[in-house]
Amino acid sequence: MSDLVVIVYPSEQKAEEVRQHLIALQKEYVIALEDAVIAVKSEDGHIKLNQLVNTTAAGALGGSFWGLLVGTIFLMPVVGAAIGAASGALAGALSDFGVNDAFMKDLAGSIAPGNAALFVLIKSMTADKVLEDIKGFGGVVLKTSLDHSKEQALRNALAGLPANAGEAPTPPAA
Repeated sequence: MSDLVVIVYPSEQKAEEVRQHLIALQKEYVIALEDAVIAVKSEDGHIKLNQLVNTTAAGALGGSFWGLLVGTIFLMPVVGAAIGAASGALAGALSDFGVNDAFMKDLAGSIAPGNAALFVLIKSMTADKVLEDIKGFGGVVLKTSLDHSKEQALRNALAGLPANAGEAPTPPAA
């Protein structure tokens, strides 16, 4: 099961810096991401989603390849490529994977104009290593599907605090 984490940053640049850092951690096999999207709220209240993968462009590229191939069989490669690209772009625009776009826009509506929310869908991670690597990046946790102890550890790491700060002390064994 995947975990969703939404963190608000004061700017799109800071959110992008954290996203790039998480992608670098993914290359080290410390975290496996399903999706990482930045939602930015403009001064006029419009929400822009900065996706990792442009599904419209990917669909157009794949569609043009298959359209070219089918068009070549029927001796009309240009027409086939054009029809394939158009249908692939349409299919890509209508597809949505990872975090639901409507959910992201709705939740990002609650942030202040100029701020950016980083939506991360985590497939798996080595929590202690990830928390150590993102320590001190800042940001405010807006929403998570983590349990309370993991969420508090995340909040502490973003604030640059020790992982167990803010927890009730455990009594010594008798």
